[in-house]
Amino acid sequence: MASSSQESAAMSASHQNPLQGMAIMSGAMLILPTMDAIAKYMATFEAMSPGQVTFYRFFFQIACTLPILFALFGLKALSAKRPWMNLLRGVLHGAASLLFFVAVKYMPLADVFAIYFVEPFMLTALSALFLGDKVGWRRWTAIVVGFAGAMIVIQPSYEIFGLKALLPVACAFLFSLYLFLNRAIGEADSPLTMQTMAGIGGTVFMAAALLVGSSSGNADFTVSLPSSMLGLVLLLALGSISGYAHMLVVRAFRLAPLSLLAPFQYFEIISATVLGYALFNDFPSFSKWIGIFIIVASGLFIIWRERLQAQPLKSS
Repeated sequence: MASSSQESAAMSASHQNPLQGMAIMSGAMLILPTMDAIAKYMATFEAMSPGQVTFYRFFFQIACTLPILFALFGLKALSAKRPWMNLLRGVLHGAASLLFFVAVKYMPLADVFAIYFVEPFMLTALSALFLGDKVGWRRWTAIVVGFAGAMIVIQPSYEIFGLKALLPVACAFLFSLYLFLNRAIGEADSPLTMQTMAGIGGTVFMAAALLVGSSSGNADFTVSLPSSMLGLVLLLALGSISGYAHMLVVRAFRLAPLSLLAPFQYFEIISATVLGYALFNDFPSFSKWIGIFIIVASGLFIIWRERLQAQPLKSS
């Protein structure tokens, strides 16, 4: 058994390309905040509830990925080898997205992201505890430095540390579990199949959440249709970005360890800050730009460490 495990580990390592994984992850992280900007726009200017936006996010994800999946693989494409784990990914992602979209309705994008960035700590701990990823002091230091940069960006206020501040924290925990399952599932299913199944799981979960929330009279779960053509286009874009950007995330986690990729999620704060300024007039202060610089520098340090230790491979 020990010999078999060593051979499997060697085969898994042979398919990894950490530098490519980091490049894909950083690109995906710069794209993904567009979804949250759309969600905030829909809540602010289109008067659509976060629960309804979250439902459309997963519904249109299926609408965008399912035709491609069928065209490439036919009906057998939905015969996932690990269907329940993929559906669970969708439920976790649906719950995390709901909490995040509710948070951005009430709070600035950059602030929500900064609180949310306790997630890399959670993800790194999960990977070290359950997947055996080696996390040395230098990588821990880079993660902490990146987190400090996020805290500079947020410039906390009393309102943020109220009950609403718990929403991004809870979202971070659920999303870290979602990312953990990405790696735990491995290569049993294709990224396209995984995202389609996750879309189904997220849609079913959000349909149930909308039913319960709207029946209780909660304004954050009001059921509605898009009130304009622009709203419909934005919701279609929301589903497309969700489906395809998260395929990139799945691909990245097949190429590099969780603990290595975790700091690159800080890159989301960059586009979140830019979008917050462009769409909602939330102009970044000088201290926020300092925080963004620290976040980027910590990610670049991780890349440098990986290049340095690629031959021979060591713990970083």
